Amino acid sequence: MLNAVVQDAINDQINYELFSSYQYLSMAAWCEHEQFVGCASWLRIQSQEEYAHAMRLYDFLLARNAPIKLKAIAAPEQKFASVASVFEKALEQEQKVTEQIDRLYELAFNEKAFAALVELEWFITEQVEEEKTSREVVHKFKMVKDDPSALLDLDRELGGRATASDATA
Repeated sequence: MLNAVVQDAINDQINYELFSSYQYLSMAAWCEHEQFVGCASWLRIQSQEEYAHAMRLYDFLLARNAPIKLKAIAAPEQKFASVASVFEKALEQEQKVTEQIDRLYELAFNEKAFAALVELEWFITEQVEEEKTSREVVHKFKMVKDDPSALLDLDRELGGRATASDATA
């Protein structure tokens, strides 16, 4: 059984993963409204990944016979200055998640919650990839700036992202 401090921290992380999913969905809606359908598709897939991360922690708590304490999800940001700013916000969000996972790992280590450490190692590795991918997309937006044809090409490229289940099918 996990101690209450670790349980609460994991429950908080579930909440933030669900918020992240909600934020990405809001970003997708904004992009779709602005006719960046490829970007919207990329962001919807990201929303699904964040939901899956929340469920992975949810299932971990259940496997450890710990209570799930679902909390209110904060309202996501809904207005953005540009499609590039959407992805800058996405990178900031991933960096925040990385900080939270690192703190959660440190807490689990200090509390000697060894099963949690093993579970959180997956999240640490995942966050390296999440930040790398977001940083690459932000860089591409900086390269194309406001060039309409380049933005359309980048939108098309981002729309080609496959889900994890598509890649294994």
